[in-house]
Amino acid sequence: MALDFETYQSPFTWRYGSLQIRTIWSEVNKRRLWRRLWLALAEVQAEFGLVQQEQVDNLRTHVDEIDIPRALEIEAEIHHDLMAELKVFAEQARLGGGILHLGATTADITDNADVLRLRQSLDLLLAGLRSLLLAFSDQIDAWADMPLMAFTHIQPAEPSTLGYRLAQYAQDLLQDYRSLSSRRAALRGKGFKGAVGTGASYAELLGTENLSRFESRLSAKLDLEFYPVTTQIYPRKQDYQLISALAGVGGSLYKFAFDLRLMQSSPVGEIGEPFGKKQVGSSAMPFKQNPVHAEKINSLGRALAQMPRLAWDNAAHSLLERTLDDSANRRSLLPEACLITDELLRTAARIVEGLRVNEDGLKRNLARYAPFAAVERVLMALGKCGADRQVMHNHLRQLAMEAWGKVQAGQPNPLPDQIANDTVLLGYLSETSLQALMDVQGYLGDAPQRARAFAKQIRSELLSDY
Repeated sequence: MALDFETYQSPFTWRYGSLQIRTIWSEVNKRRLWRRLWLALAEVQAEFGLVQQEQVDNLRTHVDEIDIPRALEIEAEIHHDLMAELKVFAEQARLGGGILHLGATTADITDNADVLRLRQSLDLLLAGLRSLLLAFSDQIDAWADMPLMAFTHIQPAEPSTLGYRLAQYAQDLLQDYRSLSSRRAALRGKGFKGAVGTGASYAELLGTENLSRFESRLSAKLDLEFYPVTTQIYPRKQDYQLISALAGVGGSLYKFAFDLRLMQSSPVGEIGEPFGKKQVGSSAMPFKQNPVHAEKINSLGRALAQMPRLAWDNAAHSLLERTLDDSANRRSLLPEACLITDELLRTAARIVEGLRVNEDGLKRNLARYAPFAAVERVLMALGKCGADRQVMHNHLRQLAMEAWGKVQAGQPNPLPDQIANDTVLLGYLSETSLQALMDVQGYLGDAPQRARAFAKQIRSELLSDY
């Protein structure tokens, strides 16, 4: 079967995801893993005297001779992909082919191979998430002191710093890193337990008393822990937990990208994603610099967010010892969950590493809106001087509303001068004190220090793993 652009291809075949993650989920890698599982099974069976070493050696000689056209030819006749691959392997390994799959059921091979591919994927995704977090830590440090206007309800609230805002996204992602690391450590294969998980077929070959040692040898050979209890398949709850963790990464990146799209919009104009010298923003409007990377994160993130539900259904609807109604959707569910996450991480890394910061835009918005937040400081200072809090609140509100009307009309914010020269307020505080209270630089709390401390925590936690 030749794949070309004359027929449908998934966007993940060539547009989204790295070559490394596509290789992990390739047909060749899947079949190579199947064969290595068959080889491992034969090697351990040889230790128990069930097969001859010459047969094992023969299988090892041909283990990487993947012939997909021949396998598809056989599958067209027998309608079973694993058995088709088995027959090709047996054709190639004439001496050892006759002992392939001895005692096994299909899921003894396919389920363990799926877990091995998930493990390969998680190793790649964790490395990408680690790199992204370190890039965030650099930007947090770089902008820890840079004031910006913080928003609640998408309305100007109080000042914060750009580094502190970036630290919030990184904090979510660090939790995701821990969650994915935990899922990676918890991955378990089905093991080799036969058609309904009882190990009956292997007991016939080895004796019940040898089953534990038999599986232990296979576990060690594959460097893969097995579930102690399975049906024909490993518990599909594992897929649900893992895909939920991947969706968690997607949710964290979705918020970052969504916020960036707002901050890059011209009315805000504070930060933006990188934009190449030859990049085209619009086919119709040559001036456009659209946040296409952030929009892609949001688009793919929405797709990833739906996948835990499908994995939940696969787990919950698996009747008794197993039904096959999860098989078809898992062929796309598992790889695409990993491919989307990979694309999200790679795209986010490009944004963070090349983040454009418009300092003039940050200062403009501060000058326009921060004085309103500083009114709270003035109110507290007046209270400390003995002024009636309710009276002062009403007076400051009137001054603020008057200034807000002028800001909305496009005029500079007059509030700092109004407050510094207001006769009522001057009865409690000096003009110099009022001017100092209206200075945004003094109303950041300990945000810069906490931002830097968190950047340090990221590096301490992630670099200690290497």
